[in-house]
Amino acid sequence: MTGTIGKETGTEAFVSTAASTLTDIDPEELRQRVAVLKRFRTLLSQQRDRFRAYLEVLDKQKDLIEEGSPEELLAHVDLEEKIVADIFSIQKVINPLEDMYHASLSGFDRSRDFGRAVSRSADDVPGLKSALEDLKKEAVLRSTRNKELLSRRMAELRAEIKTLRSNPYAASAKRSSFSGIGSASLIDING
Repeated sequence: MTGTIGKETGTEAFVSTAASTLTDIDPEELRQRVAVLKRFRTLLSQQRDRFRAYLEVLDKQKDLIEEGSPEELLAHVDLEEKIVADIFSIQKVINPLEDMYHASLSGFDRSRDFGRAVSRSADDVPGLKSALEDLKKEAVLRSTRNKELLSRRMAELRAEIKTLRSNPYAASAKRSSFSGIGSASLIDING
């Protein structure tokens, strides 16, 4: 096979093209490179899925901020924190794996058929990374929007509380004519 992919997946094309065009790489090294590629692609896909879930949570959170349901908003904030922690933990694994991925690709001669096959089929990693970067930017935008929306809602609630505190009717209810009378301490049971 010389760069023609047909119905093979990118990784299968990667393996078959590498096996047919590279004689200077031993099978064990090739297996390791393929394993790095597969794992890297899997992690990027998982990260992309987590960012999509995060975007959904941010959208639901926006609706909850607008509706003013504090209990549900708190639950979504907790969920958001868990997703963000998960995103960061996967990113810690992706970074060194990406270095290994680039190191394994740097040993290939790009002028050969193998280099063209990698760039056309097996190397959909740049597309995944690009999609991931777009999702990160969108997450930052939506998170900023929710933060501003929440700040406005908090300002509205503070103003409402201030209005209630300065309401003369609410203040006079506290100072009713019966408010100065203490509760009974002794009861005459004889009669």
